[in-house]
Amino acid sequence: MESRLVVMVGFDGIELIDVACVTSGFEHANRQGAVPPYRVVFATPVGRPVRSDTGLEVRGQGRLDGIEGRVDTLVVSGGLGHEAASANARLVGQVRRVAALSRRVASVCTGATVLAAAGLLDGRRVTTHWHYATELARRYPRVDVDPAPIYLRDGVVSTSGGVTAALDLTLAFVEEDHGPEVARRVAMGMVTYLHRPGDQAQVSLFTRVPRPEQVLVRRVVDHVVAHLDADLGTAGLAASAGVSERHLSRLFAEHVGRTPARFVRDARLEAASRLLVATREPLTDVARQCGFASAEALRQAFTPRFGLPPSRFRAEHTPRRGPGGTASVH
Repeated sequence: MESRLVVMVGFDGIELIDVACVTSGFEHANRQGAVPPYRVVFATPVGRPVRSDTGLEVRGQGRLDGIEGRVDTLVVSGGLGHEAASANARLVGQVRRVAALSRRVASVCTGATVLAAAGLLDGRRVTTHWHYATELARRYPRVDVDPAPIYLRDGVVSTSGGVTAALDLTLAFVEEDHGPEVARRVAMGMVTYLHRPGDQAQVSLFTRVPRPEQVLVRRVVDHVVAHLDADLGTAGLAASAGVSERHLSRLFAEHVGRTPARFVRDARLEAASRLLVATREPLTDVARQCGFASAEALRQAFTPRFGLPPSRFRAEHTPRRGPGGTASVH
């Protein structure tokens, strides 16, 4: 049976999770009956083992300059070694050559730097790990760098954000190739959520806001996140914490950077945005689960925050179905 050749490019200083998310994701798809199956080759510049940024060595399965013929997917890993890799003219030239043989080209995390050095990102909208986005944009002004999304697709080139975003991109490829049911089973097998939409932010409210060191505030924040459908008025939160509303508001301003009411509203809206894209539940159910009294109440809060009413947000952020029912990647 003909297989889909996936070439995963590694170099000294790779991030192991970047590699494992891609290689394991495609292998899990094979276990779930992907037809044709994937054949993943981890290729290094000269075929020798490469050292990861944690010090562990990974043995290559082939030489990058030995890749010939049709390639289904070329994926360049990221890692702390991306600067040296992008300065290696031989490596960059081989990436450019293999990209021309490939149906689609992708990078994980800072692997975008190598694609940029190869000229493969010029004029394209791309993403990378948010921490390195500014430097990528500075070094390659012809590349349109957006640090927010988990992954992006511009033509035949896809780029993903940091580390575990590689799994989201891989699941999106699996769904594109073999349909949503295979992707769902892969996600279940890897004990992860069915892939997040590409336009979801790399850094969410729940990771962007540092977990408060102040014990009382941390307890209230954890309660809010776990009980979005409950009564989360400031008075009730203060009473349950055993402090006055004024004192709770002062603590939140100091440790969270917003009022309790604002934090509750932001948490509910972010949860709603995720449910809108990840499920097909009616708007009334989404509203109820996120603590809004009605679909209309959700709409009134949601539209100013996201610039779209919930129904349009869902339509524009849900992966589009292509021929045969498969989903295209944003």
